[in-house]
Amino acid sequence: MPVQLRPYEPGDFAKLYALDQLCFAPGIAYSQKMLRYFLSMPQGRCTVAENNGDVAGFLITEEDPPRGHILTLDVAEAHRRSGVGGQLLARGEQQLESRGVTEIFLETSVENAPGVAFWQRHGYRTVAILKRYYLGRVDAYEMRKILPGASTANPAQKET
Repeated sequence: MPVQLRPYEPGDFAKLYALDQLCFAPGIAYSQKMLRYFLSMPQGRCTVAENNGDVAGFLITEEDPPRGHILTLDVAEAHRRSGVGGQLLARGEQQLESRGVTEIFLETSVENAPGVAFWQRHGYRTVAILKRYYLGRVDAYEMRKILPGASTANPAQKET
């Protein structure tokens, strides 16, 4: 299923909100207020994957170089395991790196085995367990990735 990746447009909001509600459990899915906030942050970016006019997925990131943060990666069920998530992630990582980010972190539920496996396949490693991160009762993994260009982007990392 070929998808087109493009920047978020305000007219996408209802579709992104509906998809987030389908992808995450109540209390974990973003409220409309939180989603609007993340989509309007000056340090944030949202990339939308579109297929025949439908939203197949989206990725929201924020940056505070040298660190970047993946806030959410949502993929519609019909598009899972088709490469959409990987395409969104690759674009997000490229955008973050182009703005001086050398390390990206994210959080994911310890109960989300497919999600953890996805992140690991893409080079993310668990660095901590965040106790009761979701809903005050579900732990999360904090995962991180050092971007490939980090050693050339940061002269301090070149020391031997």
